[in-house]
Amino acid sequence: MSVRHFLSLLDLTTEELRGLIARATELKRMHYEGVEHTPLKGKTLGMIFEKSSTRTRVSFEVGMIQLGGHALFLSPRDTQLGRGEPIEDSARVLSRMVDGVMIRTFEHEKIERFAAHSRVPVINGLTDLEHPCQLLADMQTWFEHRGDIAGRTVCYVGDGNNMCNSYITAAQRLGFTLHIACPEGYDPDPDLMQQAGDCARIIRDPREAARGADLVVTDVWASMGQEDEQSQRRQAFARYVVNGALMALARPDALFMHCLPAHREEEVSTEVLEGPQSVVWDEAENRLHAQKALLEFLMA
Repeated sequence: MSVRHFLSLLDLTTEELRGLIARATELKRMHYEGVEHTPLKGKTLGMIFEKSSTRTRVSFEVGMIQLGGHALFLSPRDTQLGRGEPIEDSARVLSRMVDGVMIRTFEHEKIERFAAHSRVPVINGLTDLEHPCQLLADMQTWFEHRGDIAGRTVCYVGDGNNMCNSYITAAQRLGFTLHIACPEGYDPDPDLMQQAGDCARIIRDPREAARGADLVVTDVWASMGQEDEQSQRRQAFARYVVNGALMALARPDALFMHCLPAHREEEVSTEVLEGPQSVVWDEAENRLHAQKALLEFLMA
C-alpha cells in the first residue's frame, strides 16, 4: 500500500475528510472522559520547523504523547533541510528513522519535494500556499457548534493567503459557498480558484461579502516574513476589518473564527474576538483533537 501524505485538504476525499472531523470530536470526548487511547505507541513524529509556531508545535507534540507516541522537534539549526543537503536526501534519511514527518515551512514546493522522496507520511503544518491542519480544526469547530456546513455561506475577510487558499479547498470538499473579501493585489491562488469553480468567488466589498454569511473568518494582514510590508498592508486592508458592524450584516447566529494570533483592533475588533459569536478558543483547542485524528489516520 502506498504511503499517504497530507499536504492539502484535496489529498482527502470528501468522505475521508468528514470521517476525520467526526473522529476528532470522538477523540476529544474520549480525552475529556479520561479514556486511554495509544494507537501510536512506539512511533515517532519528526517535526521540522522552518517557521516558528506556538499552536502547531504544542498541538502536534501533545497529540503524539496522548496517542502513545513521541514527537521530535527539529528547528532550522537542527537539520540540513535547505541548508546544503538536498531536500530529497533529507527526506530519504529522515523517513528511514521516524514514522511520520510534519513540516512547517515557507515554499509549498519544498514540502512537495520532501513528500515525493519520503517513505513515511508527510503532514503540511503550514506553507505559504496552504494551512490544511487549521482547516481541520475550523471545520471540527463548525460541526460541533452548528452541524453540517454543506449549503452554508462562509465569508473570508482579508489577505488571500494560505488560510484563504485552504478555505477554497474546504469549500470544494464540503460543499459550502465561499465569499472572499480582499483588496485587489491580494487575491488567493488563481489555480485553486479555478479548480473551485462556483464554490468560491471574490467580492471586493467586505460588507457585500458578509451579508447573510453563516461564518465569518479572518487572519492577520501581514504573515510571518511579510513584516516589511506592514505599513503598506495596513493601508490596503483598512476597510477589511471584522467589527461589530460587519458581523451585524451576517446571519444573527453567525460564528466568527480566527486562526490566531490575532492583532486586536487591526483585522478584528476586540468586541468581536471576545464576543458571543466568537469560537476562536474552541477553534484553537481543536487543533489538538483534529490533528490527533489525522495522525491516527496516517500513522496507526
